[in-house]
Amino acid sequence: MDYLAALTPPAVMAVAFTCLIVTIVKSQGGPNKAKEDAAADAMLARSESPADAKTQGA
Repeated sequence: MDYLAALTPPAVMAVAFTCLIVTIVKSQGGPNKAKEDAAADAMLARSESPADAKTQGA
């Protein structure tokens, strides 16, 4: 019975990790991809704007 108690936590973690990977793979692309890309582009543009203003103003 000790072997069952020893193997249960790794088995549960393996199943949980597999579910996590499947969820990540399924969420890539699809209808949300354009929205995610637009959000990333907007964030990148905001982060670059102050740097460009400083170099152009100096």
